[in-house]
Amino acid sequence: MKAKILGLFLLIMSVQSSFPQQNKASNSKITNEKLEQEIIQLSKQKWQWIADKDVDKLEPLFDNKSKFVHMSGTWKKEEELDIIKTGRIWYKNTKVHDVAVEIFGKTAIVWNRITLEAIVRGNEAVTEFTVTETYQKQGKNWKLLALTFSSVRDTHKIEK
Repeated sequence: MKAKILGLFLLIMSVQSSFPQQNKASNSKITNEKLEQEIIQLSKQKWQWIADKDVDKLEPLFDNKSKFVHMSGTWKKEEELDIIKTGRIWYKNTKVHDVAVEIFGKTAIVWNRITLEAIVRGNEAVTEFTVTETYQKQGKNWKLLALTFSSVRDTHKIEK
């Protein structure tokens, strides 16, 4: 009889101890989804700020050591801001087709498949790209560390 009572007691204790773990996993998933949505929204805002040539909003977003890889070269923050401000490349419109986000602690990587409508050296260009953006949480803000354009076909898909 004592063995049955002890067994029942152990069963109840094991069931109860599993609930907080389930809550932790559920909360972690909600937190990750919230972070992903925050990063997706920030990325969308960034594309609009670039189209608007709003370097005042971009300047604090870009980390001081950030790098930008384009089809014609790689440069740092100041050069990228100057290109946007002067319109040497005018990113008129960015249509985002697919987005995937991965969170690694304080680092987030965003993959966007986009169609970019731009004016480059006075010529209109419509180009399909996959853009890889790397962000890092610094204090309360996300900072863009790197942005790389990769030319792709319009049939390219990003696996999520």
